[in-house]
Amino acid sequence: MTATKLSSSLPKGFIPVMLTPFLESGKVDFEGLKMLTEMYLDAGAAGLFANCLSSEMFELSESERLEVTATVVTQVAGRVPVVATGTFGGAVEEQAEYVKRIYDTGVDAVIVITGLLADENEPDSVFAWQARKLISLTENIPLGFYECPVPYKRLIDSALLAELVRTGRVIYHKDTCLDIQEVIRRIEVTQGFKFGLYDAYMVNAVASLNAGAAGLSCIQGNIYPELVVWICENYDNAERADDVKKVQEFFVDSMEIVHTAYPVIAKYCLQKRGFPISTYTRREVDELTEDIKHRADQLLEEVETLQNELGIRNIFKGNLVSQVK
Repeated sequence: MTATKLSSSLPKGFIPVMLTPFLESGKVDFEGLKMLTEMYLDAGAAGLFANCLSSEMFELSESERLEVTATVVTQVAGRVPVVATGTFGGAVEEQAEYVKRIYDTGVDAVIVITGLLADENEPDSVFAWQARKLISLTENIPLGFYECPVPYKRLIDSALLAELVRTGRVIYHKDTCLDIQEVIRRIEVTQGFKFGLYDAYMVNAVASLNAGAAGLSCIQGNIYPELVVWICENYDNAERADDVKKVQEFFVDSMEIVHTAYPVIAKYCLQKRGFPISTYTRREVDELTEDIKHRADQLLEEVETLQNELGIRNIFKGNLVSQVK
């Protein structure tokens, strides 16, 4: 495929990190994945991040990663951009070849895991050299960076990020630095380019958006996507300032529980909200105990109350199954 999608950056708003539904047999539930894709779109997602950590990408086979990504691209059918991870270790030359294979599924950009371009004990100079090499080996394919916590979290220095963005090849960054001052620096040094920073840290959601972040790319969208979309649309609405503050406080208060036994807790919450998904996961995570379920149930009660107060439509009241082509 010839890379021809560099004319614009990704849209502003919520770009969810997609889950992967599984059958109880452990196989990927591709029909469920189509329904899940529709769920995100119905919630108002501006784009989709397939084949990511929330998708259990490291637990998928090479062929499954390609098929999962292609399934999402086909289901979306051009309605929003789709990005997907395309680096899984090995020599840079090997990573570059897989970037091309992922791009050939039809995604709009391929995401590079920062922790796979240099070992944890190697300096930023090694990472920078490897990143430049990967860019040179991947033709004109639009790229993005993801400061994934697995295998370890490597943060990109803002000056280096600016240098890489100036190549015109980097259009997306899933930010996990958790530092609003660094987020601000990253936004400032990349202004003027077709590039967007999407913050994953919901404690800083409103602050990041006000600083110029293009949007949010967070796991909370796998539990209450409507609220994440709402904050992306209303963070600077002076008439809703009190509501914005209330939603931001809810994000902070619910931070701990949404990370507990993830992604199982997200699948459990979607089940409770009426979405047909198994809680099966291939990842080794904490057990979803009765206590955790009780806390998740309380969370969902708070979500429903908050959405009713704000007048937000509950997307799970409709029939998502009928929307799958």
